[in-house]
Amino acid sequence: MSDTTTQDPKRYKKTLNLPKTAFPMKANLVQNEPASMKRWEKLDVYGKLRAKRKADAAPPFVFHDGPPYANGDIHLGHLLNKVLKDLVVRSQNMLGKDCPYTPGWDCHGLPIEHKVMQDLGDQARDMEPIQVRRKCKTYAEKFVKLQKGQMQRLLTMADYDDPYLTMLPKYEQGVLEVFAGLVDKGLVFRQLKPVHWSIANQTALAEAELEYYDKEDTSVFVMFDAEPYGIKCLPEEVWKHDVSFMIWTTTPWTLPANMAVAVHERADYGLYEINRNGKACFVVLATELATQVLAKEGLPSEKPRYTLKGSDLVGVRYHHPFIDRVSPVVSAEYVSMEDGTGLVHTAPGHGAEDYQTGQKFSLRFEGRRNTGDNGQVAWGDDDKFGKMNPTVYCPVKADGTYDDTVPDWLKGQHIFKANEQVVDHLRASGHLFHANRFMHSYPHDWRGKKPVIFRATEQWFVGVDKTFECLAGDAQRPAGSPTTLRDAAMHEAAERVKFLPEWGRNRMRGMLESRPDWCISRQRSWGLPIPAFFPPEGTGGEPLLTAASVRAVGEAFGKHGSDAWFVATPEQLLASYDATADPDAPQWVQSTDLKQLVRGTDTFDVWFESGSSWNAVMRHGWADKQAKQVDTDGKQLPGAFPTDLYLEGSDQHRGWFQHSLLPAVALHGQSPFKTVLTHGFMVDKDGRKMSKSEGNALKVEKLMEQFGADVARWWVCSLNTDNDIKADLSFFQLAGEEYRKVRNTLRFLLSNLDDFDPKQDAHTWTDADAASIDCWAMEAYVAFAEKVKADFDAFNFRAVSRALFNFCNDTLSAVYLFAVKDRLYCDAPGSARRRRTQSAIYRIASGLIRLLGPVCPHTADEAWRVLHGSDKDGGDCVHLETLPSCTGCGAIASLADPRWAEAMAQRDGWMKAIEDQRKALGVDNPLDLGLAVPGDFAGYDPADLADLCGVSRFVGGADTTTVTDLRTEPRCERSWKRDGTVRERSDGGLLSDRDAAALGV
Repeated sequence: MSDTTTQDPKRYKKTLNLPKTAFPMKANLVQNEPASMKRWEKLDVYGKLRAKRKADAAPPFVFHDGPPYANGDIHLGHLLNKVLKDLVVRSQNMLGKDCPYTPGWDCHGLPIEHKVMQDLGDQARDMEPIQVRRKCKTYAEKFVKLQKGQMQRLLTMADYDDPYLTMLPKYEQGVLEVFAGLVDKGLVFRQLKPVHWSIANQTALAEAELEYYDKEDTSVFVMFDAEPYGIKCLPEEVWKHDVSFMIWTTTPWTLPANMAVAVHERADYGLYEINRNGKACFVVLATELATQVLAKEGLPSEKPRYTLKGSDLVGVRYHHPFIDRVSPVVSAEYVSMEDGTGLVHTAPGHGAEDYQTGQKFSLRFEGRRNTGDNGQVAWGDDDKFGKMNPTVYCPVKADGTYDDTVPDWLKGQHIFKANEQVVDHLRASGHLFHANRFMHSYPHDWRGKKPVIFRATEQWFVGVDKTFECLAGDAQRPAGSPTTLRDAAMHEAAERVKFLPEWGRNRMRGMLESRPDWCISRQRSWGLPIPAFFPPEGTGGEPLLTAASVRAVGEAFGKHGSDAWFVATPEQLLASYDATADPDAPQWVQSTDLKQLVRGTDTFDVWFESGSSWNAVMRHGWADKQAKQVDTDGKQLPGAFPTDLYLEGSDQHRGWFQHSLLPAVALHGQSPFKTVLTHGFMVDKDGRKMSKSEGNALKVEKLMEQFGADVARWWVCSLNTDNDIKADLSFFQLAGEEYRKVRNTLRFLLSNLDDFDPKQDAHTWTDADAASIDCWAMEAYVAFAEKVKADFDAFNFRAVSRALFNFCNDTLSAVYLFAVKDRLYCDAPGSARRRRTQSAIYRIASGLIRLLGPVCPHTADEAWRVLHGSDKDGGDCVHLETLPSCTGCGAIASLADPRWAEAMAQRDGWMKAIEDQRKALGVDNPLDLGLAVPGDFAGYDPADLADLCGVSRFVGGADTTTVTDLRTEPRCERSWKRDGTVRERSDGGLLSDRDAAALGV
């Protein structure tokens, strides 16, 4: 029978229930997202959400923002970090928790001051510190404003009207509260000891402020002549020749500061004969390293003339090669046999291990007593702040030049330029065995990218190995028991903090285990001053730095800001301080007019400032904006401490995480965070670090202009962030394609609800619906929704994006919506079957939109307003909602016939059989086919199963799977089905029973 009639083939098009929606296919995110931002601001979505959660007595989720630096535009790393944080904020709020979020910025420190000084040029030399500070403040304010706008463009939700800035007075007071607590516990001391020193910026640096780059240096093997007959176990005949200790160093410029040679007591050493200045002599080398050392000058590998233990060398004295100084051989466990000579050049003023050795053996420089860079002389060995170690010899000044204690030919020389002079001098005197240039990884200033050195300077420290009484404890560490800051922090990291990913635990513990004392002082103008007062000239004694005096200055800073340190008098700064009531005050303070006090010139390490944010923000300046923690009994605690989550890049194990953990453990006996979530760094598609110089950096501004925030957020959500993350423009394009598929699924759902009123048209579900495909869809939706909620709660955002995409692309588009399209278009508008499907679609759309909300805020809110028929200025907003509870949907899902699982498992095989037969028969439209399959499908609507496969007819209970060609049977002019009921109707058209009933013909 022919498929054509004399009637107009399109005459039934207007009778179809064609999709209709205000939700456009084209997102136009770049144009429309800013409009959403304005709408949310007008509605005060953040404020309303806070009020709503508090009114609901929602359980708290305390989340704290680690402060980015207020310098420059945001980059791809910011995009990653801020979107991940926003996923936490939005999802936790939509999970029904009270999750406020105060964003913050790190505003003090070297990078800003360095840039301001560069911009000022020669003018900077004549400016007072307070003038420099005001310029820096203006600079920081500029970039806070810029970055805040850029972060809001990422559609992040936060209290942007009241962010925390580390330069604000109430923040500074919160930092000094932490410092006062550490002083009170005796953990703060001042000492002359080696620290990482930036010559370029003339300030101390912390480990977290270092980056490592390749640097070319000179490696030298130098001979230090032993005093004759000094090695007692050697026969006298040996001393007919010169005997030298051969050391190796990659920093020839530190040789003027040599005070000892270190050996390992249990290692084997040997005397090896070489030719020196035309004469035979002996050099002492570790036997394990001798072959490779001698080979550097082409000397053959021979057995040593004599062998001895390192212990035989300890106490032997030697002559410095170009300074009139005799120094000892000492023992040290850190002496390694991996490289060098097994004898370690020791300069206590230029290395951490060297310093410890110098203290252990009282290595003393007799030339003069060192002073700090501020000219303040050390005050003695037994004061409360620790020994000043005036014997630690460091002949290098702050600018990297030698002082006047070195030989004349080195005085005033810059150390890096002096390397060549030192090598030439050693060569000329015959003390140089070998020298060569080589490349190695070397620490550089994280901002200036200039090489740093180890240099002994007078600094303030927090002692990680000082003993104090721990306030909180557990079975392994009872409250009140003595511990060290290092041990307490390592215990927290090992036992009490959850790390995501788990490898972060060992990383944190390893860094805590090996870290030195925390140098907290910097030599800058732009920073929070360390509130130490020194006695007036002519008065001896330790500085005034007690818990009471620090809190008094904190009060002054809280009222007037830290600029007060530079413009107020000491008396004004200490207005609330009473020296007579302070048992820790130095004796000299009692008889000194406070006006005569000398203010210290050091500022805090910015890591100390940001590391105190758990107090300055969550317990002090912004405490009223946070959700209060509750104890195990549900009782509200006084502050937002500890936080539930810290989230930053993996470099913060040695940065913000660690520097927050240490003071919190000292003051409260516990970590300031319960969970640490870390992410990797952005690299290009080839795994190279992204940088402007490489030309491989993607600009966030350009990405926003090309893709919009929702696509960028979708990309972030799809990432495995455990390790470094590859980024490329093509990856954003792929994210855009996935986003469009999700958006089109939403559009199909919404477009088929145009004539559906959930209050009037909702289907009442019963057991009779169990075998319907709609019931199966509800079951699939509930399983999907519960998984997504669990993944949100576990911060498993990649699983969220995969579940969202697969549900939209596969479960809905490829299966369910594919199956119900016919009834949505062709059933009578108010028919029971169509209304049931619309009821399912409405519930699914309502839940799906909310589940998408944390990921694509604009798109979800746009879809939510369409679903609820809101105009563009309406008050409906998905971000004031919670994720679906699935209570009602779960009841429907529980009705689903369990045989659907088997049917869906077989569907792929059915679809393959249909496709194979289409090709074999040359059939274009699968509606020209019928399908018979084995299995019991009693109680199912055959039309459901036919629609599930896209064919016109479905029969169960067959012996084998068979595809039938139905092209000889009549086709419905309206739905194109050949379901066996098609015949000519009263209007002259060929229609199926279903379509005829829908038209009433």
